[in-house]
Amino acid sequence: MFAMKHYTNPHCTDILEFQDDMKRIRYIRRLINKYQQTGELKDRLIINHLVVVYNVFETRAATKMIMFKLQDQLYYLKPILSFLGYWTTDIGLIDGKKINDDEIPMDPRIIDLLRKDYGW
Repeated sequence: MFAMKHYTNPHCTDILEFQDDMKRIRYIRRLINKYQQTGELKDRLIINHLVVVYNVFETRAATKMIMFKLQDQLYYLKPILSFLGYWTTDIGLIDGKKINDDEIPMDPRIIDLLRKDYGW
């Protein structure tokens, strides 16, 4: 219900399109899981999925959904979201537990990759 309230895609014609946009968060999870297992990061694909999510949902709501759905992967997502300018220090509550920005470190390999490939 939260996602539907903050969905802003004016070109959406049916519920299937909304569901496809919601699936992008699951795709991001799979790509990060693959990175954890193999060490291979498909950074451009992750960035593309994130950009689409932020284009069809309100920014604050998209960040909240990503942080809620991928809370166990924030270590890997924080550098990418920071690079895109979507990371917030005001995370708030996730599952009733206050999360502080300082408590979430960033994966150094992803930082190095973003610096090397994108000049971040």
